Amino acid sequence: MEITNVMEYEKIAKEKLPKMVYDYYASGAEDQWTLQENRNAFSRILFRPRILIDVSKIDVSTTVLGFNISMPIMIAPTAMQKMAHPDGELATARATSAAGTIMTLSSWATCSVEEVASTGPGIRFFQLYVYKDRNVVRQLVKRAEEAGFKAIALTVDTPRLGRRESDIKNRFALPRGLTLKNFEGLDLGKIVKTDDSGLASYVAGQVDQSLSWKDIKWLQSITSLPILVKGVITAEDARVAVEYGAAGIIVSNHGARQLDYVPATIMALEEVVKAVEGRIPVFLDGGVRRGTDVFKALALGASGVFVGRPSLFSLAADGEAGVRKMLQMLRDEFELTMALSGCCSLREISRNHIKTDWDTPHYLPAKL
Repeated sequence: MEITNVMEYEKIAKEKLPKMVYDYYASGAEDQWTLQENRNAFSRILFRPRILIDVSKIDVSTTVLGFNISMPIMIAPTAMQKMAHPDGELATARATSAAGTIMTLSSWATCSVEEVASTGPGIRFFQLYVYKDRNVVRQLVKRAEEAGFKAIALTVDTPRLGRRESDIKNRFALPRGLTLKNFEGLDLGKIVKTDDSGLASYVAGQVDQSLSWKDIKWLQSITSLPILVKGVITAEDARVAVEYGAAGIIVSNHGARQLDYVPATIMALEEVVKAVEGRIPVFLDGGVRRGTDVFKALALGASGVFVGRPSLFSLAADGEAGVRKMLQMLRDEFELTMALSGCCSLREISRNHIKTDWDTPHYLPAKL
């Protein structure tokens, strides 16, 4: 079957993967309202394209934290990728590097920071969960730094794991032969079968529920890497993140896997962008499946987007080649959207290029 859009990878992944693995990747928390909303909200944003503009040359490149990348589309952290494909995070790293963009490696990867670094050059960020044992965190951050990772994406929305009912039903555990590679030597690498979700039990035992804003200062004291705060969806928290010296914000609801009935990230984005007032970059993570989605996020003030599930499903479908093709399709669609909207570079994408169902008609000329 010829793949013509990113969504088609999910169907292939569902057919190929064991039910427990597919459900772990695909599901959201509780009623999964936010899971649906992360996608549906994009359809409530419409375009206001400009015409008769020379779009013969289009530049989709950008910079993130000072690093030049080929496009404003990056790979979000997703856990345990060897459940999707034997090459796991190594395939994702190679594909992302070939595309000239950024990969974020999950703390809970099935390949270590060193293994991912060994795939060759590339701009990579490291997603961090803060464990109760701070020595574990210190070691992990130091290893990421030494392996050439360029930033820490600190996940701040997971003091406890959201209630993911399919994981409870499936008694989710890491398949035989796989470990959380970054924790293997610390005896924290296994997620075993329990009477619940094995991951929920693991998080309850290991992740620090007392994590607070002061810990960003602590993190800054143990690393010189810039810290992106991942999991901000309100203006109030966005302002505090700036005060505490965050290098950037990732607007994320954890793929709708934590608190159900929070807004779609694309709905929360503009509130966060307005609150930071241009002081730090804001990125969107959640629900992106089309180049049109990327354009909409940038029009609402995002500096770039991260994609999660598309990388997992394309990896499951066709390994490294699948992830490469997925990124290329998003890039091509985004470039086409720019051309059809009358934009030749990212800086030309503006709020006036879209209208939303929460807009007042601010974009109308004074005289009709």
